[in-house]
Amino acid sequence: MGQGRLGRALLIMFDFSIISTWFNDLLQVTLGCPSWLAITIECVIVGLLIIVGYALLAIALIFMERKVCAYFQCRLGPMRVGPWGLLQVFADVLKMLIKEIFFVDKADKLLYALAPVLVIVGSVGAFSFLPWNNGAVILDFNVGIFLYTAVSAIGVIGVFLAGWSSNNKYGLVSAMRGAVQMISYEMSLGLCLITATILTGTMQVSGIVEAQSGPFGWLIFQGHVPAIIAFFIFLIAGNAEANRGPFDLAEAESELTAGYHTEYSGMGFGFYYLAEFLNLFIVAGMTTLVFLGGWCPIHIGVDGFDAVMDYIPGIVWFLGKAFAMVWLLMWIKWTFPRLRIDQILNLEWKYLMPLALFNLILMTVCVACGLTGIMGVGIVVAAVIIVVLAIIAIRAIKFSAQFKEAQHLVGVDAAIKKD
Repeated sequence: MGQGRLGRALLIMFDFSIISTWFNDLLQVTLGCPSWLAITIECVIVGLLIIVGYALLAIALIFMERKVCAYFQCRLGPMRVGPWGLLQVFADVLKMLIKEIFFVDKADKLLYALAPVLVIVGSVGAFSFLPWNNGAVILDFNVGIFLYTAVSAIGVIGVFLAGWSSNNKYGLVSAMRGAVQMISYEMSLGLCLITATILTGTMQVSGIVEAQSGPFGWLIFQGHVPAIIAFFIFLIAGNAEANRGPFDLAEAESELTAGYHTEYSGMGFGFYYLAEFLNLFIVAGMTTLVFLGGWCPIHIGVDGFDAVMDYIPGIVWFLGKAFAMVWLLMWIKWTFPRLRIDQILNLEWKYLMPLALFNLILMTVCVACGLTGIMGVGIVVAAVIIVVLAIIAIRAIKFSAQFKEAQHLVGVDAAIKKD
C-alpha cells in the first residue's frame, strides 16, 4: 500500500498544472497584474512554447526520417554536416530561409499567399491538442476530440488552394487528389475516434487519458478486439490523411513534378514541408492519446512495478509512445510501393470505412454488455504485443549485424563495397 501511495504522489509531482497555477499566482498575487494582463502574458508564453516545440520536433523528425530511410535502404543518411550529420537539417533550414520567394505569373496572389498559412495554422492548431503530461494539455475542451477534427481539416483547404491558385495544371491535379484523399480518410479517422469515446465516455482529451490509467488500462487492452481494429484503421487512415507514403500520390514526382506545392519556393515550400512532418507526429500523438494511454505509464496491478513506472515522467511516456508510432509509420512508408489513386479510394470507401462502421457497432455492443475492461483479456493482448515486438527486435538486430558485415564505413562516405 505504501508503494501505491508513492506512485500516486509521484503522479502529482509531475502534474504540470502545479507550475501553471504557481505562475498565475506569481502574476496576479505577487506582481499584482490585473486578470486580463495575466491571461494575455500566459497566452503569449504558451503560444511561444507551442511554436518552439513545433520547430524542434520538426527538426528531430526530418533527421529521423533521413536516418530511418537510409537504414531501410542500406545507407547511412546525412554524415557530412556536423557529427553524424546532426547539423544537416539546420543547414537546410538556413538555405530555405535565404531563398527568394516569388509569385507565379497569372496566379491568384491572395490565395497563393494564403494557402501555406492555412496549412501551418491547421497543423499547429491540431498540435495544440496533444496531451504532453498530466496538467499539460494546452487545448482541453469537453468536446476536444470533435474540435481537433475540425481544426485539422483546415489543412485540406490549404492544400486545395495551393494547387488552384498556382496556375499550374500539375499542381491542380495534385491538389484535387490530395483533397479527395484527405476528406475521404477523415471519415475513418472520425469513426475510430467515436469508437474510442464510446469506451471512455468522454470527448475531453484529459478525460480520455485518465480513463486509461488503471492496470492494463490502455484502450488497446481494455477494448481488446474492437480497440485493436480501430487502432490499425486509425494508423492507416492517419497515414493517408497526412499524405504519407504509400498514400503520397499527391506528390508523385514521376507524373506531377512535386505536387500541389510545385510553384512554391523558400518558406512557402517550407511551411508545407514542416506541416507534413508535424502531421505525421500529430497522427502518432493522437494514436498514443486514444489507444496507448497518452502520458499514463503501463500498470499491471503489482504495486512495486507500478511504483517504478510512476517514477518516469508522463512527458517521457508520451514522447516514447509517439516516436514509436512515428517509427512504425516511417517503416510503412519505406516498405510499401506508392498506390494508385483508384486503389487509395477503393481502400477507404470499400474496406476501411465499412469496417470502421462495423467496428463502431461492435464496440457499442461490447460496452453495453460489459465485455470491456476485463483484466485477463488485457493480459493476453499485452502478451501478444510483447511477442510481436520481440520478433521485430530480433530481426532488426540480425539485419543490423548483416549490414555492418556487408558494408565498410569509410570516413564520411556512405558505404564502399569491396572491389
